[in-house]
Amino acid sequence: MTKLIDTPPVWLAGCLVLAWVQSRYFGFGLSLDYGVTDFVSAVLLGGGVIIFFMAVIQFRRHQTTIIPHEEATNLITQGIYKWSRNPIYLADAMILAGLILRWDAVLSLPLIPIFVWIIERRFVIPEENGLRRKFRFEFARYEKATRRWL
Repeated sequence: MTKLIDTPPVWLAGCLVLAWVQSRYFGFGLSLDYGVTDFVSAVLLGGGVIIFFMAVIQFRRHQTTIIPHEEATNLITQGIYKWSRNPIYLADAMILAGLILRWDAVLSLPLIPIFVWIIERRFVIPEENGLRRKFRFEFARYEKATRRWL
């Protein structure tokens, strides 16, 4: 049961719930409600969704697991993975940022770096260590050529 709860989508959902509650009940009159905010929010949300699906397509093409903490059968270095070693987590952070802006949840902005920190510690580092052990030289080349986030 703990494995089902300790997943990136659950962490994202928890942050989204906190941001929504904060925007709805604890706004304290603070606002970032400018025309550009709506645009930035839309770009973050749309970009996050697109990046997410681009990454999922690569997982399907390479027939490897998308589930965190499961052993990968293939190292994906193509498509969106040329630009980011963790595009799904990047997409999650973009979606969180986009919805925080959309909901005008100013006090929830610190949730973005907190979310990234949690995801990096709980998922990214252990996954990369597993890939490093399994794919050794191939992962070392990939790691040098491609940044963790962007």
